[in-house]
Amino acid sequence: MYKKINYKDLSTKQQENYNFHKASAILADYGFTTIRFYDDWKGADFLAQHSDGKTLLKIQLKGRFSINKKYLNKDIYICYRVGDNIYLYPHDLAVDFVLDNSTVANTSSWKNKGAYDWKNPPPKQYQNFLRKFKLKK
Repeated sequence: MYKKINYKDLSTKQQENYNFHKASAILADYGFTTIRFYDDWKGADFLAQHSDGKTLLKIQLKGRFSINKKYLNKDIYICYRVGDNIYLYPHDLAVDFVLDNSTVANTSSWKNKGAYDWKNPPPKQYQNFLRKFKLKK
């Protein structure tokens, strides 16, 4: 009766919804409940509230490792999926790491568009940084 879908056959919006649900399922294992927005709120696609009653994460979904000036100083976390792996990293910490360890600050993408991203998987220097932000199933 049920047939699994092929992720690549989904539209962009469907892929975003799929990624939200995959991330939410893993975040539940870490004590988080998620709330999805239909429109970005303060740069976030969804909130993750921890069972401790104190921790609230504003999360932006992305299709790959990325940084963007529009998220700076907004306490945003970036969540992206590579296969079965989910990464959830503090955006501003990633910006600091990338700008300190690369020439991204000199690229036209960063200078003119205010954004930079990498195909999956990102270069090894970033994989080492991201390793600590990988959520375990």
